[in-house]
Amino acid sequence: MPSGVRVAIALGSNLGDRDAHLQYAIARLSSFLTDVRVSSFHNTAAVEVIESQPDYLNAVVSGWTTLGPHELLGQMLRIERERGRERPSFRASRTLDLDLIFYGDQVIDTPDLTVPHPRWREREFVTRPLGEVWD
Repeated sequence: MPSGVRVAIALGSNLGDRDAHLQYAIARLSSFLTDVRVSSFHNTAAVEVIESQPDYLNAVVSGWTTLGPHELLGQMLRIERERGRERPSFRASRTLDLDLIFYGDQVIDTPDLTVPHPRWREREFVTRPLGEVWD
């Protein structure tokens, strides 16, 4: 078994070259995750948004990390910024969105991080690809 903590990270993009954004995220995540598993990509309509938005391309990556949960979150936010992620509003379209779904079996509830992700079970664009990489 690999060392560290097993994690699951959801990836999404609905602006620009969606496939390139996800491939970039996978490559960058692979620099600090081991035993990386990547789901297939799923095209899904935007949900829980007020204005019309382009469809999302979604996937889930699982792997093992020795980073702490907040350090991992910091790396994920850095990857989003590297792909031009802006946050004009909570549900705005995005070049890249990375969400930490699981961090081992830990429950984390801080102002900047909630794990497991609070709505992961309600989102087919997470549950379907998660089923491909998490057993």
